[in-house]
Amino acid sequence: MEPIHAIRLKPGEQDRLLAGHPWIFQNELEGWPPDAAPGDLVDLHDSQGHFLGRGYLNPRTTLAVRVLARGRVPVDQEFFLARIRQAMALRERFMGGRVAYRVVHGEADGLPGLVVDRYDDAVAIQLLTAGMDRRRELILTAVEEVLRPRTIVARNDSPMREREGLPTVTIYGLDVVVDLLEGQKTGLFLDQIDNYPLIERMAGGAEVLDCFCYVGLWGLLAARSGATRVTGIDQSPAAIKQATALAERNGLTDRCTFRVGNVFDELREHDRRREAFDLVILDPPAFVKAHNRIPEALAGYKEINLRAMRLLRPGAFLVTCSCSYHLSAELFRRMLWDAARDVRRTVRLVARGQQGRDHPILLGLTESEYLKCCVLQVL
Repeated sequence: MEPIHAIRLKPGEQDRLLAGHPWIFQNELEGWPPDAAPGDLVDLHDSQGHFLGRGYLNPRTTLAVRVLARGRVPVDQEFFLARIRQAMALRERFMGGRVAYRVVHGEADGLPGLVVDRYDDAVAIQLLTAGMDRRRELILTAVEEVLRPRTIVARNDSPMREREGLPTVTIYGLDVVVDLLEGQKTGLFLDQIDNYPLIERMAGGAEVLDCFCYVGLWGLLAARSGATRVTGIDQSPAAIKQATALAERNGLTDRCTFRVGNVFDELREHDRRREAFDLVILDPPAFVKAHNRIPEALAGYKEINLRAMRLLRPGAFLVTCSCSYHLSAELFRRMLWDAARDVRRTVRLVARGQQGRDHPILLGLTESEYLKCCVLQVL
């Protein structure tokens, strides 16, 4: 049986854990055994010795412990089978007939450090921590038993099985090839799928600028919804190559053009040329990786949103997003108001979105509510 270390929190540091937060930082602990290794199991106790939960430790990282359970449960094959079955049962209830969705979303499914995404009969796994990497065989066996996939790929690692071709999924009528090994995240940004229908009623007859387009799903769906011209921009040549291929695969090359470019520079150039659009989409990567970098990130978000607002014709729409979990929805909306004020445009919020139902939010972990999506109209 795997050994389990007993460690204590400093006085008063148990409140956040008792409120449902599953993370413990090094400065909240009294210490740990000198022989403890990354991924070792630990039983957490308060300063008085009362048991609080079981998790795994990494003494080399600031985030030292991630909680797996509130009881003394064995972290064995049955543990992973039960958690993945529970996660799958939730998706079966809410995902309907969708074939591309997240099955396991880390802490929100009681498996911190593990992401499992499904693309029809293919599955991509991310083992994001030493604690999960130590238990990869247990995880692989559980995924195989519960999901019965044809192909399993572990991202940031060698394939767990021989690659058997790229899976294809249908997303709102688009035929999408998913590159499980080379694509960002596990192949696609599945958290936006529930938000894509927001553009259906504003894309008809529109000239569209899709910024940070990645593989072009926003822009391609705008074209399918009647957009007359779509220009997609991303700094990744591989993403632009895939976006172009998806446009060809779906018969949309006559209206969709994708090119490599720096979005900040491109927005300035469009502004300099006084170009105008009916729909601009901003779906950037996270600009803020740490809480103390929020002011810098807000400046970046404001810059692109301000430039985008200047490019919009009266009555046109801006779809703008942030996936930075350090940036709250309130701060994001306040930044949008500041940008509108600076360009002296009257802007109204007409719709909002967030991460999909396959990316549930753990109420005790504010960081798990990360995706903001606002649809604005410039008057």
